[in-house]
Amino acid sequence: MVDLHTHSNASDGSLSPKELIQEAAKRGLSAIALTDHDTINGLEDARNEAAIQGIRFIPGIEIEITNKGPGEFHLLGLGITRPSPAFRKAVAELSRLREARNREILDKMHEFSIEATYEEVLALSGGHSVGRPHFAALLVNRGLVKNREQAFSRYLGAGKPFYAPKAGLDFERAAALIRESGGIPVLAHPMSLYVAWGRLPDLIRDLKDKGLAGIEAWHPTAKVRACRRLEELGKELGLYITAGSDFHGEARPDRKLGITAGGRKIEDAALAAIPELTGTF
Repeated sequence: MVDLHTHSNASDGSLSPKELIQEAAKRGLSAIALTDHDTINGLEDARNEAAIQGIRFIPGIEIEITNKGPGEFHLLGLGITRPSPAFRKAVAELSRLREARNREILDKMHEFSIEATYEEVLALSGGHSVGRPHFAALLVNRGLVKNREQAFSRYLGAGKPFYAPKAGLDFERAAALIRESGGIPVLAHPMSLYVAWGRLPDLIRDLKDKGLAGIEAWHPTAKVRACRRLEELGKELGLYITAGSDFHGEARPDRKLGITAGGRKIEDAALAAIPELTGTF
């Protein structure tokens, strides 16, 4: 098995980069990509552990893209082997935008008389990148909700009291930065865009013209039928087809390394079909 979409506690996963690779080894994966949200801080530790475990490692990232539509727009960068100065600057910019959003969420909580400090939330992240899952953990710890799911459905999800929109990068800029850093730009979980099937082909075709190289047709949140349809569309447009688990560890226990939509294993062929990623990282 392989996995081309995973997260560590460098962003919103529960395992350290080293622990993530160790878990991948236990599950028998032959290759894995670490694609943390808007950060590459975990790549070095993951790469070193992958060498020890004998697993092929693909350095990556998942970038938030500015989106005017109803859904979320994420772009995977797979194969970030030589991060350019401009890429590093953009990642630092995203980090600043993320902190501003986090502080906005905290202000909204204060309006509801929930007293908490940013340091408290940061501690829940283990000192890494803070995100909504850590605010969810805070709400659970305070006894305001029973679990993470309830925290999102009542307070942190879109349209809820503590929700704050997330800023991102322009798509063309992000795609170009990924390319100049040795990677390939891949549209993450396309169904999350919430675009009607009738409009999706034109949208993805336009993204290809602007630098898109692949689509993550297989993702655990999509139905198998939709994944097959996305795969067919991607092939028609001459795009790479990728598959991932979007593994986060304890935060989303239903997602397993090497497993995607419909409980299907992600076969080695998924990686072999992408020539640009067949080198050893």
